[in-house]
Order: sequence, then structure tokens, then C-alpha cells
Amino acid sequence: MNSEHVHHTHSSDQALIEPVLAVAFFLLIVLYFIARIVSNRRYKKWPLHRYLLWSTGIICVAASVIGPLVQKAHMDFTAHMIGHLLLGMLAPLLLVLAAPMTLILRAIPITAARRLSKLLKSRPVGILTDPITATVLNIGGLWVLYMTELYAVMNQNTLVHILVHIHIFLVGYVFTSSILSIDPDPYRHSFMYRAVVLIIALAGHSILSKMIYAYPPSGVSREQADQGAMIMYYGGDAVDLVLIIVLCFQWYRSVRLRSVLPDEKALTE
Repeated sequence: MNSEHVHHTHSSDQALIEPVLAVAFFLLIVLYFIARIVSNRRYKKWPLHRYLLWSTGIICVAASVIGPLVQKAHMDFTAHMIGHLLLGMLAPLLLVLAAPMTLILRAIPITAARRLSKLLKSRPVGILTDPITATVLNIGGLWVLYMTELYAVMNQNTLVHILVHIHIFLVGYVFTSSILSIDPDPYRHSFMYRAVVLIIALAGHSILSKMIYAYPPSGVSREQADQGAMIMYYGGDAVDLVLIIVLCFQWYRSVRLRSVLPDEKALTE
């Protein structure tokens, strides 16, 4: 099967899928806005910036799976890597900062919220959202994608292409959520634990970008591999820097709060 035929097949499939995805992304933005309205009637006003973060995150996801970027990504590894950063790193970061699970728990009926909380406390969810598990699924999955024939297969098979992109987004979200723990997390780990795992994940991502530079994925030219690896390395560093800043700020605020609370208690005695 030649590349032109594969590209034509992907384009035809994409033309059928894109309208459905566009509607779905629009509905996600609308539903978040509705949940915000419902939440505001019951509790303290939900911050507007979280809605803006959510909307921007959804737009990043949309840009990576529909439109001109994804069309170009089938033939251009550089475009693919830009989409990878949007889908697997930037979008998850923005969406996690929007705290969607907290908003859902505030907006849905109490009975449904209790059931959802029970699900979040389940052991399988605890294992899946452990930072180490999330790192293995996230960084390990990328190593499999780019260091095996999976990348070439993905560009030849629409179903595999869809499954890979779903995986990249989901594990990117779970990983980011496990590091920042902004939403309710019954299994929230210590800052030290999360920081160490984050450092390991950053190292794995950095080494992979260098491996792509040295050993281009199957079907990728040397020039495109060089450009894609640089985008992955420097673009990933930019997103990771924000992740590090947020984690450090949370850590600082937690330590400061613990140091202040005893003094406040002593004043009331």
C-alpha cells in the first residue's frame, strides 16, 4: 500500500469523523459552562479562569485531532510531534488545572456524587492513578510508539491511529493529574514522592527525544526526525516547566499552611 493511497484513506476517514468530534468538543465546553452555573447556585462561585483553562484545553485537543494539523501529520513527522505536544502534554495540563472532577462533584446530585466518590476510592482507580503507574503508561507508551513499528502501523491503519491518540491523551491526563492532585484524590501521595516520579518521567521523555533524533521512527526521514525530536525536547520542556512551577507552588503553600496553623491554634487557646 503506497503512501498516497494511505493518505487518501486517512483523509476520507477523517472527513467522516471530524464533524462528530467537532460537535463533541463543543458540547464539552458547553457542559462545563452549565456545570459552573449549577455549582454557583449551590456553593462558592466557581473561578472563571478554570472555565477558560478548560475551554483552551479542549481547543488544544481539537486542534490535534481535527483540522489541517492532523491532515498534515499523516505525512509530516514535525506536524505529528506538534500534535503530540498539544494532545499528550499541553491539553492535559490545562484540563487538570480546570479541576473538572471537583466541578462535577459540586454540580451533580448528592447521591450521584457519593457514588462517584466511592468509585474514585476504589483500589483499581488508586493503582491506575499512582504516579509510577501513570508514568509507565505515559512515557513507556511513547517509547513503544516511537521505538517500534507501531508508529508506521498507526499511519497505515485508521483504527490503530484512533486508539493511539486516545491512549496518548488519557495517559497524559492521568499522569498530569497524579502529579498535581488538584481534584479530590483519596490516594494523594506526598509531594516528595510525586516530585521524584516527575523527575524520572522528565528524564524518560528527554532521553526518548534524543533517541528519536539518533534513530528516526520507521518511515520518518532524517530531516523530519531531527525537527520532530527538537520540538519534542524543547516543547516538552516548556510544558514541563509549567508543571514543575505549579507543583512547587503547591508544595510551598502546603508547607506554609502547616507552619501557620499551629500558631493560629495557639492564639485561640
